[in-house]
Amino acid sequence: MTIENLSRNKSFGGWHKQYSHRSTALNCQMRFAVYLPPQTLAGVKVPVLYWLSGLTCSDENFMQKAGAQRIAAELGIAIVAPDTSPRGDDVADDPDAGYDLGLGAGFYVNATQAPWQSHYQMYDYVVSELPALIEQTFPVTYQRAIAGHSMGGHGALTIAMRNPDRYSSVSAFSPISNPINCPWGEKAFTAYLGQDREVWRQYDASELMRTAQEFVPALVDQGEADDFLTTQLKPEALLAASKESNYPLTLRRHEGYDHSYYFIASFIEEHLRFHAGHLKI
Repeated sequence: MTIENLSRNKSFGGWHKQYSHRSTALNCQMRFAVYLPPQTLAGVKVPVLYWLSGLTCSDENFMQKAGAQRIAAELGIAIVAPDTSPRGDDVADDPDAGYDLGLGAGFYVNATQAPWQSHYQMYDYVVSELPALIEQTFPVTYQRAIAGHSMGGHGALTIAMRNPDRYSSVSAFSPISNPINCPWGEKAFTAYLGQDREVWRQYDASELMRTAQEFVPALVDQGEADDFLTTQLKPEALLAASKESNYPLTLRRHEGYDHSYYFIASFIEEHLRFHAGHLKI
C-alpha cells in the first residue's frame, strides 16, 4: 500500500509524522498521524498506542494538544492517531444534521445503512486495515494498546472488548459509555445501523462490559465539571456493568475538570504509564 508523507516535526528526540493513504475499508483517501519515539531511530521496534479522537476532531487534536510525546519518548511507545471519519467530496454527509453525524463523527462503527455504508466502516479501518499498514511500514511490534476521548473513548472501549486478543490494555477520557441510551448515540446509531437496537448493543461499552468473559484491563477518567456528563457520557452505566462481570475497570472521577484537552493533558502521563505496564516495556 502506498502512503504519502505530508509533514514531519522533530519532538522529544523522535518524529511526529502525518501521512495520507488510500483506504480500502473506507473507500476514500485517509490521513493519520504517527509519533515515532527516539528508540526507533536506533532500530528498536516499539509497541503502539492507537488514539481515537472525539466528535469534530481529526488526527491533529490529540497530537498537538495532549502533550503525550514527552512520555511516549521516555517509555518507547509509538502513538498512532487516525482521523475520526472518512473524508472527501464523495463521502456521505448531512450538514443539516449537526456536528454529531457525518464528517468528523464516524463513531467507530461499520455502517449498514444508506448512504453511509459505502464509506463509514471505521470499525474495520481501526481494527484491521490501519494496524496492518502501520506494522508493515514502521518499526513497531505487534503489541497494541488503544485509548480515546469522548466518541473516541467509546470507540476504544468497544474495540478493545470485542478484540481482547489484539490489545494489551484500553483507556478512555470522558467516554460515551452507554450510547444506546444517550442522544449522541441514538442519533448516530439510527443513521448508521438502522432501527434494530439489538444491533446497537455490539457497539455499546456498557453492554459489552456487562457480558464480557475475556478482559482487557481498562482505565477511565471522567471530569465532574463536564457539560456532557449526565446527558451523554453516563459513566455510572459503565461502572455498574463492570461490577456485574467483575471487569478489571478503574474509573476515576475528578472534581473541577471538564471535557477539554486541558483535562486530557492533565492525566495523559498516567494513561501512558498504565499502558506501558500492560505492554511490559
